[in-house]
Amino acid sequence: MRRPALYSSSRSTRPDASEPSPASAPEAAAETAAPPPRTQRWYALSPGNPLLLWSAILLLGIALATSLALRPMPRKLTQQDINQAVLKTMETQVMPSEYARAYEKIRPSVVRVVSYIKKSRLKEEEQKLVSRSNKPKPLGPAPADITGDGDEIENGVGTGVVIIDKGVILTNLHVVNGADHVKVTFFDGLEADANITGVQAENDLAVLQATKIPDDLFAATMRSTGDLTPGDKVLAVGFPFGIGPSASGGIVSGLGRVFRSPEGKQEMRNLIQFDAAANPGNSGGPLVTMDGEVVGIVTAILNPTAARTFIGIGFAVPIENAATAAGLPPF
Repeated sequence: MRRPALYSSSRSTRPDASEPSPASAPEAAAETAAPPPRTQRWYALSPGNPLLLWSAILLLGIALATSLALRPMPRKLTQQDINQAVLKTMETQVMPSEYARAYEKIRPSVVRVVSYIKKSRLKEEEQKLVSRSNKPKPLGPAPADITGDGDEIENGVGTGVVIIDKGVILTNLHVVNGADHVKVTFFDGLEADANITGVQAENDLAVLQATKIPDDLFAATMRSTGDLTPGDKVLAVGFPFGIGPSASGGIVSGLGRVFRSPEGKQEMRNLIQFDAAANPGNSGGPLVTMDGEVVGIVTAILNPTAARTFIGIGFAVPIENAATAAGLPPF
């Protein structure tokens, strides 16, 4: 009986043509480790590569954080630092006084008030006085006429303060009483005629209305005298003897004072007594606090002699009374 052919299970020792030979293995490894194409290398270094951009941003952030960390932090100011700075400023710079600041604030509201009367009126009054006297008329030629009918002469000089920026001014009645013509001069030099629109005779006050005013006219700030006490500093501003504007400083000497005119014709009550220098020409001017606020209108000085000069006692009408003369509501 014929036996089937048997095949060995071992592989053939001959090399297969499909498998690479041991001699060709290094060549295959070399092909596998070959560098990438040139286009890929340029893409890795390209600015549009997101990895490169994020790396740059990270480096910039680290540099910024490092600079901020190394920067010295500002030292917190203490009260001692502030005190030293204030003292240094006071030592190196001249600060204006309280009186200077008060004057600077009230100055734009202070006006010069001048009243005029006609010479013809004076001549008529003189003639009436002569006709009433029993003295005989002197012999010889009549004296030369020095009146100049139609002309005006200065009758009184005083001060006023603007209380309403439309040109409403407070002054003393005795400054403008009996005047034929009143003229006011504002802080900028503007001169204007003024009309008497109100009178409060019991407090020697008059209200004037200027016919023209400066474009930048400022009204004074009025303050109640309710908290005013003796010893408080005050400033009187006016035109003493026509000189000014002039300022004089002092204190409140007393409240609720009574003053009787030298002729005994009038008695005023509830006045502010002060020792800031005031003389003829200060009449009608403001008496102000160190804040530049008006608390009174200067109206009189006390001098037991015949001289009309200041000896240390002046009086002002409280602004509450003065404001009512102009029809303003009380504080």
